[in-house]
Amino acid sequence: MTILKLENGSVELDDEGYLKDFSHWSLEVARALAARDGIEWTEDHLNVVRMIQAYYQKHSVAPMLTLVSKECDKSYKELHALFQKQPGKRAAKLAGLPKTSGCT
Repeated sequence: MTILKLENGSVELDDEGYLKDFSHWSLEVARALAARDGIEWTEDHLNVVRMIQAYYQKHSVAPMLTLVSKECDKSYKELHALFQKQPGKRAAKLAGLPKTSGCT
């Protein structure tokens, strides 16, 4: 277990850097996770993260990258530019979702 220190407290992460409790997600957490992964946070990141969270809250599973691309009007290339390698997994991680087991 890892502790992610924030300006206003801290949150627990699993050994791979995923938030242990989705209810502890905040914009501050997302920005800190992004910085930790070398991602410069932008409004585009937030739009993708919000879409993923809404889908997760409705379906209890992370959306496939094809759906994220379509719903956010971002090509795969744009998603890779935003989230670097494994954009589906990284976006879900920044959204506070638990670690996925498939290819997202």
